[in-house]
Amino acid sequence: MLITKEFIELISYDDTLNKTQSKILDLPFPLDENWKEKILEKEILRNDANRLMLLTGKIAIKAQEQILKNYLTVLDFNNIKSKDVEKETNDDEEHIRIYCDGACSGNPGFAGSGLAIYSNKRNPVLLHGDFVEVGTNNIAELNALYQALVIAKQTSSENIITIFSDSKYSIDCITTWAYGWKAKGWTKKGGEIKNLELIKKTHDLYERIKDLIEIKHVKGHSGIEGNELADRMAVTAIKEKTSNYEIYSYDKIDEVLKLNSY
Repeated sequence: MLITKEFIELISYDDTLNKTQSKILDLPFPLDENWKEKILEKEILRNDANRLMLLTGKIAIKAQEQILKNYLTVLDFNNIKSKDVEKETNDDEEHIRIYCDGACSGNPGFAGSGLAIYSNKRNPVLLHGDFVEVGTNNIAELNALYQALVIAKQTSSENIITIFSDSKYSIDCITTWAYGWKAKGWTKKGGEIKNLELIKKTHDLYERIKDLIEIKHVKGHSGIEGNELADRMAVTAIKEKTSNYEIYSYDKIDEVLKLNSY
């Protein structure tokens, strides 16, 4: 579901959120003054929305933890098994988050894709590639999402791998619209399906690994580190005309964030 102004009012107390709510929404705590803008129209899972509502109010940390435990107990009692329920895990367990993004210099024009791959608290691995001489932003976004799925498929993890993209188009193409198009022989009413071959191969890969991953939408250029880093890598792919994906070497994340963006 998408976070609306009405939902923000529903989950906030005294115009703020508590620490656990902030963690669910990937917000720093204490919140900054722009926290509402950062989450507005962000896509979240239904279970996250439920937890945010249950946690509303001025609640002590211990009570927040107990609410989450009670919520998991309710799900377990009702035999509800969902991959989007956050489980309590140890710091030693592997948690993979992949941010993917595409960029285009002109539309159509030079296009490139980038990724930022996080594992626990270690510095992310940055990749840039899939340079297309005559491409579009949608092609670049789809290429980035496809590469994120490839990496997820090749990664051994006992936990759900989360993929983040700021492209509603690419997410909807692969996780929603493709099912209807496929049922109609990969056609749609009213015209052609643009980028069809890319969509078909990406959807096919998604279908094979969808139980191992989750795909979340994030608002682009809103200060989310992983998204910003993936964006800089997409621009780097264009500038360096990187066809095959290459690792970007860096010393400090801040130096990467200072690179030009479109």
